[in-house]
Amino acid sequence: MVSNVIEDNDDRLAVAEFHQRRAAGDEEWIPAPIVDRLLSGESRVRVWREHRGLNAAAPAEQAGLSQAFLSQIETGKRDGAIDTCRKIAAVRNVSLDDLLG
Repeated sequence: MVSNVIEDNDDRLAVAEFHQRRAAGDEEWIPAPIVDRLLSGESRVRVWREHRGLNAAAPAEQAGLSQAFLSQIETGKRDGAIDTCRKIAAVRNVSLDDLLG
């Protein structure tokens, strides 16, 4: 019984902390269809680009990549080096963990 009370309190604190981070712009709600796409194994690079409402050209240019190279990363034909993935993550405003899974 006591452990349930402690767990409930921990949960309340975690939720309150999340809401504070969200209000500060450090967290966001991710719609279920986006989560489903990410969990299904679809290209995280593409899913985040589309979720952010970005076309294919602008993010490539902002990351200093060719559109063709970014397209190959999105389709899984090529892997991006860690520095390339960092640039892509920065343009999409996601963490490297969000981008790489």
